[in-house]
Amino acid sequence: MQGEQAVTVLRYGHRPGRDDRMTTHVGLTARALGADRVVLPGNAGQSEETVADITDRFGGPFDVELTDELDATIRNWTGSVVHLTMYGEPVQDVESEIRDAHRSDPLLVVVGGEKVPFDVYEHADWNVGVTNQPHSEVAGLAVFLDRLFDGRELERTYEDADRRVIPQACGKRVEDLD
Repeated sequence: MQGEQAVTVLRYGHRPGRDDRMTTHVGLTARALGADRVVLPGNAGQSEETVADITDRFGGPFDVELTDELDATIRNWTGSVVHLTMYGEPVQDVESEIRDAHRSDPLLVVVGGEKVPFDVYEHADWNVGVTNQPHSEVAGLAVFLDRLFDGRELERTYEDADRRVIPQACGKRVEDLD
């Protein structure tokens, strides 16, 4: 988004077989709701392929990558770090502070996939809860990104798309742009 630094979403942890759809949905949600990049655990290759395929078909720019160095990615991040957790401060209490920081610093948004080590909580500039009730990490990411961008991400258009969804009141319509 204009006047803001890049947003990277880091999926912390992935249990093959159990987390495949959830990890994929973290990546798709990050792309659809305004992030610039998603970093997935090295063992989430199937999710990486799916998110890259969607980006190829429905447009970007959006980068997806795999790493076995999740902790190093957080530790070496140059910018602000937000860790989404139901144990964090309410998003509505810290969103303006995070938005202000995002104007000058790249933002790393950490989304847990399994038990997150305490080091992640300590390294984060903000531990943020969308609600303090058990919920999906995908839902938490969606609400956080919508708050971060004040809803502007909903108007975003994508370059280099092969296809485009045509909004309508009823039914499904996808236009082939080739």
